Amino acid sequence: MKPKLFLPVALIVVLAGLAGGGWYWYERHNGAVSDLLVLHGNVDIREVQLAFNASDRIERILVREGDRVSAGQLLALLDSRRLRHAAAQAQAQVVAQREIVARYVAGSRPEEIRKAQADAEAARADAVNAEQTYGRTLDLVQQHFVAQQQADNAKGALDAAQARLKAAEETLRLAVVGSRKEDIAAARATLAAYEAALDIAQHDLKETSLVAPADGVIENRVLEPGDMASPQRTVLTLALTEPLWVRAYVPEPDLGKLHLGGAAQITTDSYPGKRYRGWIGFISPSAEFTPKSVETQEVRTALVYQVRVFACPPHDELRLGMPATVTVALDPAQASAGADVCKSGP
Repeated sequence: MKPKLFLPVALIVVLAGLAGGGWYWYERHNGAVSDLLVLHGNVDIREVQLAFNASDRIERILVREGDRVSAGQLLALLDSRRLRHAAAQAQAQVVAQREIVARYVAGSRPEEIRKAQADAEAARADAVNAEQTYGRTLDLVQQHFVAQQQADNAKGALDAAQARLKAAEETLRLAVVGSRKEDIAAARATLAAYEAALDIAQHDLKETSLVAPADGVIENRVLEPGDMASPQRTVLTLALTEPLWVRAYVPEPDLGKLHLGGAAQITTDSYPGKRYRGWIGFISPSAEFTPKSVETQEVRTALVYQVRVFACPPHDELRLGMPATVTVALDPAQASAGADVCKSGP
C-alpha cells in the first residue's frame, strides 16, 4: 500500500513546483514588460508642393527625383527675357529721375548766376540810357524843336527798358535762390514712384527662380522644360527631411503612460537590430477610431490617440511610409528626457 501512496504525493509535489516556477516566470516576465510600452506605426514627414509665383515657360529644371537639396538651393528657372527688359527699363527711369532731383537740389550753376547778373547789368544800362533819352526829348519838345510824338516814343522806350530791367533782376534772384521746394518735393515723389516700380520689376524677375524652402529630397518632378508654369501648377514635390517622426496610435488605457518629451526608441523591419533614438513630441488631444491602415478585426471600433515620436538625426535610413515599431520606456527618469536625448551620444 505504501508504494501506491507515494506516486500521488510525488505527482502533487512536481505539479506544485511547476506551478510555482510558472508563477515566478510570469511575474518576472510581466514585470519586464510593464516597464515598456510598444507601439506600431509608420514613418511620416512633411511634403511641400513647389510652384513658381509667376507665369511663363519653364526654361530649366536643375534637379531630379531623389536629389537631396538644401535650403536656398536653385531648383528651376523660367524664361525671364521679358522681365529682364522690364527691369532694365525701370532702372533707366530711376537713374534719369535721380539726376533731375540732383539738379533741383543743387540749384543754379555758378555760370548761370553770372549770366543772370550780366543780363541784369545790361538791362540796367538800357534803362538808364532810355531815361536820359526821354529827358532830352522833353527838353526839345518844350523848345519846339521836335514833335510831341518823339517824346511819347521815348517814354515808351523808357517804360520797356525798365520792365526788362525788372525781369532781369527777378531772373537773377531766382538763380541765386535756387529751385522751389515744391519742385524738389515733386521730383522726389516721382523718383520714389520709379524706385517702387523698379522694386516690383526686380521682384518679378526673382520669381522666375524656384529655390528650395528647406532641406529635403526631391520626391516628384511634375513639370518639364517647355511646360507653362503658374502659381497653381506644382513643378516639384519636396519631402522635408527635418523633422521626421513615426506616427503611431496608443489605446486609451495606455494613454496615461505617455508624457510629452519622453524618450523612445524606433526600430524597423528594413534594418533589424538597429535602433534609432527619439522622443515623444505630440499626443493628440482628441480620440479617433483605429485608422484603417493599422486596424484589425478585433479593434475596429477601439478608440486610440495619435502619437508622434520624433526621430533624432541622422536618420537617412527612415523613409516615408516605412512601418516602424516604437518602444517607450515607462521609467519616470526617462519620461521627461525630452529632445535632450538627441543631444546625447548614440
